[in-house]
Amino acid sequence: MDNSRRKFIKISGGITTGFALSGLAGLSFFDGCDKATGIKDFGLQLYTLRDDMPKDPKGVLQQVASFGYKQIESYEGQQGMFWGMSNTDFKKYMDDLGMKIVASHADINTNFEKKAADAAAIGMKYLICPWLGPQKTMDDYKKAADNFNKKGEICKSNGIRFAYHNHDYSFKPIDGQLPQDVMMNSTDPSLVDYEMDIYWVAAAGEDIEIWLKKYKNRFRLCHVKDRNKTPGTNNGQNSVNLGTGSINWPSVLKTAKENGMEYYIVEQEYYAGTTPLKAVEANAGYMKGVRL
Repeated sequence: MDNSRRKFIKISGGITTGFALSGLAGLSFFDGCDKATGIKDFGLQLYTLRDDMPKDPKGVLQQVASFGYKQIESYEGQQGMFWGMSNTDFKKYMDDLGMKIVASHADINTNFEKKAADAAAIGMKYLICPWLGPQKTMDDYKKAADNFNKKGEICKSNGIRFAYHNHDYSFKPIDGQLPQDVMMNSTDPSLVDYEMDIYWVAAAGEDIEIWLKKYKNRFRLCHVKDRNKTPGTNNGQNSVNLGTGSINWPSVLKTAKENGMEYYIVEQEYYAGTTPLKAVEANAGYMKGVRL
């Protein structure tokens, strides 16, 4: 997330499936996958299309569906997480397109009870805190964890789940500890899950698969976002099309699935030499063909 997105958040507050072939060790993503061994569907974080969505939400969503995405993770822009529609009208439109809104990033400190009720009413699975920001002390991270537990209680009472989405700052040590460890150990697993932004774990210099294994069944969603093989100093500009970067997706996605991952959400933040919609289409093509 670059500075512009941080400012925005503060202001706004399968058919990728696969089947296991007999005699082959790998999994393949094709239509008709075995749910026990393949990733059934993949989704898109709509922030990827932040410049396109406000102009024509319905038209852009129609294009997203045509690329093969079956799930959507929204975010709380100026038109709200339902893009100017009511929650039920948005669901109906998604149904018509053959997609589901499974989650949304949201300003968790404003009208959260209503947001949880609206999300639950249309069958969403998660509301997610997208940004905490670097904290000065570990006590600040512990206070954030307490707030996450409270938000998790609200979500649970509505029959949905709460999650926190990481950036690289939570992997920078304070007093010999990593804030990500402290937050995960200070939140109740029955109330709070985590969305691993795989890109930002890599950007922090951490081993993605070690974290997935260390906190088995805590990372239930992930952002599938690739990182430049020769990254520059501006991490906001190191996001590239899937399969062209440095992350070993077959291995990472296999480990994720083995350790409780449920939702695989494509996201891209920078588009050198392409456009957001072309990147979204190319990323769908990669997800359809990736081999584990």
